[in-house]
Amino acid sequence: MIRTVRSEVPAAPGKEAVRRKASRWIVITLFGIMSFLSVLICTGIGSVRFSASEVARALFIDDGSMARLIVWNLRFPRVLAGGLVGVCLSLSGCILQGVMRNTMASPSTIGVTGGASFIGYLTLVAFPAYSRLLPLGSILGAFITTMLIYALAYQKGVSPVKMILSGMAVSALFGAFNDIIKTFFAESLGNASGFLVGGLNGAGWDSFFMVLPYAATGVFICAFLPSRMNILMLGDETASSLGLHTEAFRFFLIAVSSLLAGAAISAAGLISFVGLVVPHIARLLVGSDYKYLFPASALLGFCLVIVCDTVGRVILPPGEVPVSIILSFIGAPFFLYLLRTRKGKGGC
Repeated sequence: MIRTVRSEVPAAPGKEAVRRKASRWIVITLFGIMSFLSVLICTGIGSVRFSASEVARALFIDDGSMARLIVWNLRFPRVLAGGLVGVCLSLSGCILQGVMRNTMASPSTIGVTGGASFIGYLTLVAFPAYSRLLPLGSILGAFITTMLIYALAYQKGVSPVKMILSGMAVSALFGAFNDIIKTFFAESLGNASGFLVGGLNGAGWDSFFMVLPYAATGVFICAFLPSRMNILMLGDETASSLGLHTEAFRFFLIAVSSLLAGAAISAAGLISFVGLVVPHIARLLVGSDYKYLFPASALLGFCLVIVCDTVGRVILPPGEVPVSIILSFIGAPFFLYLLRTRKGKGGC
């Protein structure tokens, strides 16, 4: 006798599914509006303040005014560069958290940022006159570090836990190398204070266009990843049964994450906290479906870095505080809150 087993989990009502989908797109739309407003408002904030209408006029009308010179030549490219850094780091962290199925993963957790900054330092020391080599050096360092971590963690497959532990060890090693370079080649790195501490001081159109091709490539690839990322989140066995080559796809994802992280680091130095916290916030608001998680993380990261950089520019005039420090003050308490919450729910 064959018994019919009734599913204990009823299908979600159609109206409820539509409501959830609409709410996710509303959140993403709000993030987009916030990003647009942050560009207008933050571009106008500084020692000389401009209204949003004055900023818009300065962007589109070249009348030779002081507003045009300050906005177009100084502030606007810095804001765009900061937004691009936020997008790259957010997507990079978003990918790694999916690959490792661990919301505490980030480019810094597996050592990508350490390797990227190490090769970046070597590039600045060996080729100080060729600053355009910095993105290539940082991305190369990220790829080399990724391959090293992958090799160390591989044993009949790569487990997320082994990869994180290997990344922590490699990150500590490259951190020691970075300290040696900063100690013995301080003069060669004297003009790269923003890169050393993680900031956008001096970022202009050159910095923006230097990083744009690499960042755009990474973002373009991410547009085609959501469906496979969702399959990978089901677990290796299930993903393999659905036809996904998990090991090859995981390595490809880490390579894309390295590309994004290396591009961001070459523009702003070590700003790793964005890739850790932003994807987690976005996941709380739109869920774990990468169709929504990618755009939400990118827009939130864009807005967060711009706002924090603006706060750093004006909080202690006439100097400025690097954006990495502002992000740490904001993100560290939130991250501790996450740890405490997760502990209360039964661990990581």
